[in-house]
Amino acid sequence: MSEEPQGGHVDDPSSASRARRAARAADDPGDGANTPRYADSAAKRRRGRLRPRWGRIAALAMALVLFVVVAAAGIYIWRANAGIKRSGAIADKTSQSSDLDLLVMGLDSRVDVNGNALPSDIYDALHSGDASDGGLNSNVLMYVHVPADGSQASVFAIPRDDYVDFPGCPDGVCKGKIKEAYGYAADAKTQELDKQGKTGQDAYQQARDAGRAAEVRTVEQFLGVEIDHFIEVTMVAFFQIAQVVQPITVCVNEKTVDTYSGADFKAGEQDINAEQAMAFVRQRRDTDNPDLAFTDLDRSRRQQAFIASLLVKLKKTNLLTNPGQLDKLVQVAQQNTVLDKNLKISQLTSLATSLEGSKLNFYTLPVESFGTADDGAAINVVDKAKIQGIVRSILHPGQSASPSASASASGSASYSPTYGMGATVSVMNESGVTGAAASLVGQLTGFGFTAGQATNGADILQESSVSYGSAVAGQAKQLAQQLGGLSANADSTLGANAVVVHMGTGFTGWPSASPSAASSAASTGGSSVSPSASSTAIPSAVDANSGGQSGPEPSQLTQISGGGIPCVK
Repeated sequence: MSEEPQGGHVDDPSSASRARRAARAADDPGDGANTPRYADSAAKRRRGRLRPRWGRIAALAMALVLFVVVAAAGIYIWRANAGIKRSGAIADKTSQSSDLDLLVMGLDSRVDVNGNALPSDIYDALHSGDASDGGLNSNVLMYVHVPADGSQASVFAIPRDDYVDFPGCPDGVCKGKIKEAYGYAADAKTQELDKQGKTGQDAYQQARDAGRAAEVRTVEQFLGVEIDHFIEVTMVAFFQIAQVVQPITVCVNEKTVDTYSGADFKAGEQDINAEQAMAFVRQRRDTDNPDLAFTDLDRSRRQQAFIASLLVKLKKTNLLTNPGQLDKLVQVAQQNTVLDKNLKISQLTSLATSLEGSKLNFYTLPVESFGTADDGAAINVVDKAKIQGIVRSILHPGQSASPSASASASGSASYSPTYGMGATVSVMNESGVTGAAASLVGQLTGFGFTAGQATNGADILQESSVSYGSAVAGQAKQLAQQLGGLSANADSTLGANAVVVHMGTGFTGWPSASPSAASSAASTGGSSVSPSASSTAIPSAVDANSGGQSGPEPSQLTQISGGGIPCVK
């Protein structure tokens, strides 16, 4: 039986642009090899929607499961020379902090990390179609922050349908669901390489790297953080790991049945096997009790509860000291995991130490409402200022939620009144709003920048960004974060002390040094004022077990603490 539409959280109707993003393994007539390509058939995409979607929704949970196991078994994996695939997608990123800032991405894909089809028995077990189904959407997005002292690990679940800006407008798309940034960028890279006559595995991996880099940039800009590392896994990993670690103890508040997912759980704690685990993390409705209305946010909380329960089991058993079990987990990691090449074993070891008990908190970021995009896609309407305020308030407790008073995204320093000293800032106005560039230059002098030029660009662009010369990387990166988490890129054509802000139509990051100036800019048609100058309140986290039978509201920030078996909806 197939998944039915519900609650604004179903796949978009197929279109030519979305079909291009569907990854499949197909024969390449160019070299005769089994070379991964992108599907161009919207009809094939629609046929895939008629199949039961175990894998699509399992992707919502498997990424963190594998991430936890890789972290906890990290030393063994490296000593075993396991051959886990490494990616240089963000190799040029350098952190100014000793904190660990990592993005976990789980892909809606029916192929392994090399684009190869999975064994037929896996497809049979998952009821997920075949290699032509799925795609390169990041259906799991988890931002993980562990401070240098390992005192408190925070994991933020980002709902996959949050409607956000895409830095660089990959594939000509400047705004969409946050999960789609990967697929659009991968497709754009594939088309570029096709024009150059480049195909085969190397071209496929270049496209995947483009997708990884784009997803990292998109999340950075949305959350207002800097991400230095990532872990990527494909959807089959969850089922394979659940087979190794079963049974797992979970808890639900109410008896619940769902004939679509196969969920059939009693109220309270219970042990579940691998197949039941799939149903636990993919349940999206109750077919017996319509009052139990599920959304994607409930499924995020389910996956977090599963992770917390898994950590309890790992602590109580000898699973990670059993060579036979570890070998099985390593095999899963080899086939279904990609790590960025700069992620070190020492960082994974530190991470494993932080993933226990009261040191770990899971958060599910809220949405304002469920809506519809211009193309008819079901989306989550989000308040970027509120989201960034939430993240800052959790990562830097006791400090102002305003970017100007909070620690920078790298965690290294606050935005002092003179952090721009030594840099000359210019603004290229590509938003079409008269006077916005001059207004922004004037405000930035309040942070120690020397005023440069305020000019209008030849084109109107959606994306905003910061570029900088060789001597002012630190000032530029802090500025980029203060202006709403923009991308910051070195530019060898600029003078050593030059910083240029490219202000696009989506610019919302007015600085907060002089609120009156920001308000004045807004009144002349400029972009909205900064989060600190807005009236957006930063909500406190509520327990994921709150809200009675109906559960927490989608607009509420929810929290699950580690160290026990959480009971959830």
